Amino acid sequence: MQRRDLPPWRAGRARHGTGPGAVIAAFCFHVFGNWSHAAAYPRPTAALACALLLAGPIALVWRRRAPLRVLGVAAAASIAYAPLSAPSWTFAVAPIIALFTAVKAGRSRPAAVITSAAYAAYLALTWVFADPLGVDEAARPGVRVAVLTAIVLAMTMFLGGAARARSAYLAEMTKVNAERARAREEQERRQAADERLRIARELHDVLGHHLSLINVQAGVGLHLMDNRPEQAREALTAIKTASAEALREVRSVLSALRPDEEAAPRQPALGLDRLADLTADAGLPVTTATSGTRRPLPAEVDRAAYRIVQEALTNVRRHAAAGSAEVAIEYAPAELRLTIRNDGPPAPPPDLPADGSGIAGMRARAESLGGTLTAGPLPEGGYLVSAVLPTTTAAAPVGGNA
Repeated sequence: MQRRDLPPWRAGRARHGTGPGAVIAAFCFHVFGNWSHAAAYPRPTAALACALLLAGPIALVWRRRAPLRVLGVAAAASIAYAPLSAPSWTFAVAPIIALFTAVKAGRSRPAAVITSAAYAAYLALTWVFADPLGVDEAARPGVRVAVLTAIVLAMTMFLGGAARARSAYLAEMTKVNAERARAREEQERRQAADERLRIARELHDVLGHHLSLINVQAGVGLHLMDNRPEQAREALTAIKTASAEALREVRSVLSALRPDEEAAPRQPALGLDRLADLTADAGLPVTTATSGTRRPLPAEVDRAAYRIVQEALTNVRRHAAAGSAEVAIEYAPAELRLTIRNDGPPAPPPDLPADGSGIAGMRARAESLGGTLTAGPLPEGGYLVSAVLPTTTAAAPVGGNA
């Protein structure tokens, strides 16, 4: 992964590992450690010795692109220079760097073969064929130097393998961190989508309930304006109250979008404690019955119960042509049971198909809390909405916080 805070030329080097540090280090060791000795030979031999000293460091420039070839070139140059100088590690720096790079690049087996062949050639040149080739005694390594050289080569291969393992681990960790970051982003997007869905449901319930009430009361006011102005005044008062309540609930729903530094809303949270206000503004007579031992409910269950009753009464007022409605609330030991019934005609309201936003929204609320909701016309007339909301496992919503 290319770091964005680096300039292009440095980012490319960081990505491909082709920095000049190793080349410069090898050049310094080869030149400053051996140049004076190589230049002391006669001109043809001195030129050859200097060229051999420079061949290894120059070849390191391509060590990432062709690690095995660079290893072969650097090893051959150092071995060819070995008979011209006393044994020294300074002219073996380039082969060591090339060997480390090849092993780190994952070419350990062919690198081991090349290194073994080069080491055998070095011993053959300075030991076995030293006399026929006229190698000076000072250039012949002792047993201690030969053993140390083998140990250094083995340690270089070990360190190269360790560096490769570390690079693989870091790459895997980078991949894991990237996956975790993507998972967090996906979770945040999913949570944002769930929150938008919750806000949409809340707004649907608030606006659907209060605007339908305003519509009904406005129609009543227009009808009674000329003949019964006092009753028209009551209708206008109901419209004012419903619109103010709608504004308060909309502000409450949109409070999730409010910056943290703003003050929290002062109105009480929506729940069954406000059921009396809801039924009083329903626009038709509503009878409420509560059974069981009343107890505090989880906030999401309390809010969902209020919204289900609100949506059911809104649908009654819109479509059922009912004269009254009944709301029954039962506090069972592990669940809350809601029943909303009206006395309208037996035909189901037109807004209540399975794929609509009325019953479908209420059912989604109940299912998000692990509950159920059923709705349908009654044989004797009217419509029944029945919901069961668990109150003991309220912390396991499926589709959001509705």
